[in-house]
Amino acid sequence: MARPRVRLVVTADDFGYCPRRDEGIVEAFLAGAVTSVSLLVNGAAAESAAELARRHRIPTGLHANLSEGRPVGPARHGASSLLGPEGFFLGKMGFREAVAAGEVVLPQVRGELEAQLSRFRELLGRDPTHVDGHQHVHVLPGVCQVFAEALQACGVRFTRLPMERGVGGCTWLEAPARAFACSVEQDARAAMGPFARHGLRWTDVFVGLSTCGRHMSTHHVSGALARALEGIPTGRAVTAELMAHPGYPSVPPAGGSGEGPDAFSCSWERLHELRVLTAPVLWAQLAQDGVQLCALHELDSKRPGEGTPSEATLETFLEPSPL
Repeated sequence: MARPRVRLVVTADDFGYCPRRDEGIVEAFLAGAVTSVSLLVNGAAAESAAELARRHRIPTGLHANLSEGRPVGPARHGASSLLGPEGFFLGKMGFREAVAAGEVVLPQVRGELEAQLSRFRELLGRDPTHVDGHQHVHVLPGVCQVFAEALQACGVRFTRLPMERGVGGCTWLEAPARAFACSVEQDARAAMGPFARHGLRWTDVFVGLSTCGRHMSTHHVSGALARALEGIPTGRAVTAELMAHPGYPSVPPAGGSGEGPDAFSCSWERLHELRVLTAPVLWAQLAQDGVQLCALHELDSKRPGEGTPSEATLETFLEPSPL
């Protein structure tokens, strides 16, 4: 069956988390399986990762981090709503709970984002190609507005909108992971307005919530793209992003963002993603599906009101996933 023409960017998250992670990411980039990376500037290996990005000319964005490790901004020097008593960010779920409870001071979020953007420029000598959010913090209510304002102020146009169509029906995901993916999708839908009002761009479709870690496979990636493309007219040019987390497993105590590497980073799942991404079978299937791999700057990425699909049009393509 004929499908829309798809140009796909593959983004490797968590660059700078640890040297072994970065080794795998660079391997995937050099193999042509990854087209861009997102750098954690508070990562333990951020400086060496930046050097790798320069050496290999890897398109690099900022992986804005408000949930793991230590801050790089003003919060380092005193009490902050972003931090726990030990001086670390509140964690993946802890930060979400604090945002929901109204306990996060949004000007402090803005200060940390600006500090991370500044640190990125120090490390790379230029602005990021894009900015997304570690653990999808950038689409949380309130945070998304501050995030969009900060990107507009510094002239960064590209971000990630983590809305994966049909993720609520992906029964291979464990219940907590599926519930988290659905909550991310719902937050992302609400963030579309603030992002659009501040001129941000993102790809027409996104996949990666259902293909993370052990769940990455040729079948799941191809299926996720097929779900995302349902209803889009044949022959239409569509842009897409695949979020990935390849790398070699971290070996404690090396890695992390100040607290050491987490369990996911130390697991075989990172290596599994690397193996799937660099295997010819995935790219043979995607080529058969009409998918062309592209770098971010080659994409005609979307901003509402321009020639690519508008926000209203995308609403018919990206329906909320059932819980």
